[in-house]
Amino acid sequence: MKRLAAVATTLALAPALALAEAATWSIDPAHTMSGFSVRHLVIATVKGEFGKTTGAVKLDDADITRSSVEATIDATTVNTRIADRDKDLRSPNFFDVEKFPTIAFKSTRVEKDGDGLKVTGDLTMKGVTKAVVLAVTGPTPPIKDPWGNTRRGLHARTKLSRKEFGLLWNAMVEAGPVVGDEVQVEIDAELVKQ
Repeated sequence: MKRLAAVATTLALAPALALAEAATWSIDPAHTMSGFSVRHLVIATVKGEFGKTTGAVKLDDADITRSSVEATIDATTVNTRIADRDKDLRSPNFFDVEKFPTIAFKSTRVEKDGDGLKVTGDLTMKGVTKAVVLAVTGPTPPIKDPWGNTRRGLHARTKLSRKEFGLLWNAMVEAGPVVGDEVQVEIDAELVKQ
C-alpha cells in the first residue's frame, strides 16, 4: 500500500517536476552580437551589426518544445563602420529608426533539429511582421562565470528578403543592384540564468 501511495505521489508531482526544469535566461547585451551581411554591387559583401540586443529565453531542457524566445534589437545602433552608410541605414530608405527604433523577434515554435534547434517565430522590422526560421547551434552546457552567474551560449542564423520587410531602396548599376535583396542574419548570444 505504501508503495502504491509513493507511485501515486510521484505521478502527481511529475508535471510540477517537469515545470521546474524550465529556466529563464536573459540575453546579456554586453556579450551578444547581432549582425547581418548583404551583397554590394553584386561583387562584394558588406557586414554590419547592431550594438544592443536584449530579451529572454525560457529554456526547458527536459522538453525543448516548451521553450520560447523573445528578443529586441535596437535598430538605432546599426554600425557598418562607415558613418554615412549608417546614417542612410537609419533613414526611411532602410530601417527608418525614428518611426521604428527596434526589431523584435518572438518565437512561436521550438523544435529539436539534429544537434541544434529550429526556432520559428515572428520577426517585426519596420512595422512589418513575417515568420522566419532560425537555425540554432546550442545552447551550450551551462557554466559558472567568475562572479557565480550561470551562463550559456548559442548561435542563430537565418536569411531573409529585406524587400519583404519594406527596406526597398535600391539602384541599378551595370552588374546589377547596388544592394542585394537577400540578407544573412547571425546572432551570437550569451545568456545569464535568472
